[in-house]
Amino acid sequence: MIHLPFYVVPLTHTDLEAARLCAKKLPPVAIPEVRLDLLPQGADAEKFIDSLKHHCIMSCRRVSEGGRWPDEDEAGRLELMKHGLKGRPRWVDLEWELGIPDWLNAELGHTRLLRSVHTRPGVFDIQTRLQNLPQGDAYKWVGHAGRLADNAAIKTALADAKNHRIVLSAFLQGTKGIVSRCMQGAWGGSFTYAAPDDATESSHGQIKLGTMMSWRCHKIHPGHGICGVIGSPVLQSAGPKYHNERFQKMFKDLIYLPLEADSPEEALEAMRLIPMLGASVTMPLKESLSALMGFNGPNNTIWHRADGDAWQVANTDAVALEHFLAELPKGPVLVLGSGGVAKTSVDVAAKMGHAAMHSRRTPLAVQDIAALAPVGAIQATSLGMGADAPLPFPDILEAALPTMRWAIDWVNREDTAFMAWAKGAGLKVVSGAELFEAQAAMQSRIFVGECGGGSGG
Repeated sequence: MIHLPFYVVPLTHTDLEAARLCAKKLPPVAIPEVRLDLLPQGADAEKFIDSLKHHCIMSCRRVSEGGRWPDEDEAGRLELMKHGLKGRPRWVDLEWELGIPDWLNAELGHTRLLRSVHTRPGVFDIQTRLQNLPQGDAYKWVGHAGRLADNAAIKTALADAKNHRIVLSAFLQGTKGIVSRCMQGAWGGSFTYAAPDDATESSHGQIKLGTMMSWRCHKIHPGHGICGVIGSPVLQSAGPKYHNERFQKMFKDLIYLPLEADSPEEALEAMRLIPMLGASVTMPLKESLSALMGFNGPNNTIWHRADGDAWQVANTDAVALEHFLAELPKGPVLVLGSGGVAKTSVDVAAKMGHAAMHSRRTPLAVQDIAALAPVGAIQATSLGMGADAPLPFPDILEAALPTMRWAIDWVNREDTAFMAWAKGAGLKVVSGAELFEAQAAMQSRIFVGECGGGSGG
């Protein structure tokens, strides 16, 4: 079999020298892709490819396939590829349905051919295409993830291709397709695509090369179990970095991934079909997923040892919050928000005194806050995810301030408007980062100790 390096890194840089430097620094497990449709205006494709010592894949992607080259100028696109071929790239990416031009056919003695197809949303024709392969040395099929469970079909297709000794990369675009990109090697794929660390991604859902390498996507094998953070949004989560580092330190054959799911039904479907061994449950699923599984919630941790075993649940958010509240002055607590984290906060705070919830759905009046006289406030809304997010309920917070002595923020950012307000008011603060570290440490012990994916080398 002919093999590509495991990672293909499209050079999306607007500056040729930056692209050249990026290509030069790539590790042996990666090869740059020169996207002719992305080259700066006036760039000489032949000279640029030659400057890479021919170690690259050359492609030119049409607009209909997620690129920039106009579909109506096919003659111009092929002419540009013909010119770039003079730089003698190691690989040429040619669309699946095209015949091989004479000028390319003459060079196939030293240039290898990658055949690719980018399907429209809703099209999943990979099995049919694998039965009708055009001439080529390797193949790439790209689809779209409408649901998280769509990744399961990719797993089946990759296994079939490997059994037939087909050099294939098959993955799904979009945040919900990240699993297929990262599990490519473990599921039987020969290579996958990663974004350069110093430039933008070339397609939606593409992960930075440094991140994929830190997760060891190129080293995982079919015995690796999948854990992850499930909910929406998940890309901002610190969970993958935190848990993958600990899995690797413990030589545990597990990988922790972002698992984008909008509803509990979508999440449960994916848990069964992919399948998964454990997950950190985030908004908006902390209550609804537990309820669908038949558990009392909210819960932020689910796991089982192997596919088919009974699921177990826990709420490490509650344990972490109890730990911090035990060290803070006691008294009435104001909780901002009405979701799963807010309800967990109310339940925990109520054990140590009175707690009241304020949200858009369950508003309190300013005079109610004065009567409550809270000693502290817990910020449990989604406000603060963005760097420029506003302070939640400023009038309520100002009414609470005269009696407040501390503030807790569940958002895992150090620079939230709530944290800035609390620090400016001279309050003792507990940040979302501190809460995350405490609850994630408990989750990690559960995943490492209770999930399958035994110790590996």
